[in-house]
Amino acid sequence: MEERKKPVDIDYSESQVPKTARRSFLTMFMIMLGFTFFSASMWVGQQLAEGLDFKGFINALIVGGVILGLYTGLLGFVGAKTGMSLDLLSRKAFGTKGSYLPSAMISFTQIGWFGVGVAMFALPVAGQIFGGSKTAEWILVAVAGICMTASAYFGIKSLTIVSYVAVPLVAILGTVAMIMAVARGEGTIVDQFAKSSGTLTVIGGAGLVMGSFVSGGTATPNFTRFAKSGKSGFITTVIAFFIGNSLMFFFGAVSSIFVGGNDIFEVMINLNLFYMAVLVLGLNIWTTNDNALYSAGLGLANIFNQKKKPMVLISGIIGTVAAVWLYNNFCGWLNILNCTLPPIGIILVLSYFLNKSEYEDCETTKKVDWFSVLGVVAGAAVANLLHWGVASVNGMAVAAVIYLIGYFVRKK
Repeated sequence: MEERKKPVDIDYSESQVPKTARRSFLTMFMIMLGFTFFSASMWVGQQLAEGLDFKGFINALIVGGVILGLYTGLLGFVGAKTGMSLDLLSRKAFGTKGSYLPSAMISFTQIGWFGVGVAMFALPVAGQIFGGSKTAEWILVAVAGICMTASAYFGIKSLTIVSYVAVPLVAILGTVAMIMAVARGEGTIVDQFAKSSGTLTVIGGAGLVMGSFVSGGTATPNFTRFAKSGKSGFITTVIAFFIGNSLMFFFGAVSSIFVGGNDIFEVMINLNLFYMAVLVLGLNIWTTNDNALYSAGLGLANIFNQKKKPMVLISGIIGTVAAVWLYNNFCGWLNILNCTLPPIGIILVLSYFLNKSEYEDCETTKKVDWFSVLGVVAGAAVANLLHWGVASVNGMAVAAVIYLIGYFVRKK
């Protein structure tokens, strides 16, 4: 009697991604670029346009982009070198039980942003087509939530397909609309930025740039573990984050300057490009939301010792049902949570580079690394309470110091 073959987990949620399952440079670049196409980043673009002149805007993008790119790039490198997800890396750095903390934080945050993203699509579209009908809003929320949950449920293959379709369309159509808006405006974009209220410094703007996607960026290993090499994981991540985030900031800035909004959707509506606007808005949110839900599913699977797919469904249901409430009430809390995740990322990076020999496999006997846990708690507190410098960097610095103290204490 022939033995039944066990189904292969193409997402390797409980193991390292083998070399045979690694993906090309282009595929990884498209996945990571799609990940950064996040509509909420346009809100930051609006803030930057209102607070900086054009030179300050560009400088803030460069400074914030370099820091964010280095942070996510290192995480991308570690994910690719080890083939491990964020949650498996957390077991190494925090212990099997200690890993529940980073898994819970990333899952909670990503489910929240998923819900916000669903509402960011459904509410403006319902407003344009159905005059803001509540019934229409909920129907669109349900449809968007189901579609985005489905792509996350089917894993890395679906994420790849969505990215290959969405990334070129969003980049090209959004850029064309941005150019059209600038061409129709009074004066050049530099002239328009010159009207800025000057309420931001370059450092303050750089902090906004980094904070815009540092929480999502912490989940980078979940995707770069499929890269063929550490070099590929690092390069695709750095370039994708810099290009993708910068494009979103420009979309938000142009929207603020020319139509007084914060989304390229509003620019396209103003240009009478309704169907293009719906397409770009939907695909833009979809590329980030499926990645967010994928990460949430992996995190919950680690906490509850379950398979990833059911956890993705549960995450999607929660995010969809709570979408409108999250959009109206939770963005402030999610921004606070953004400051809690960089300490996790820096500890994962330090743990790998200081203990490379322990990363040959996923096994660990450590239950809880209390210095890692303390580093996250203290780093998050400092990031949220210290009103100086860049919050994310402050949090990472504190977490790194505490982790290193623990490392050298154990060495002795």
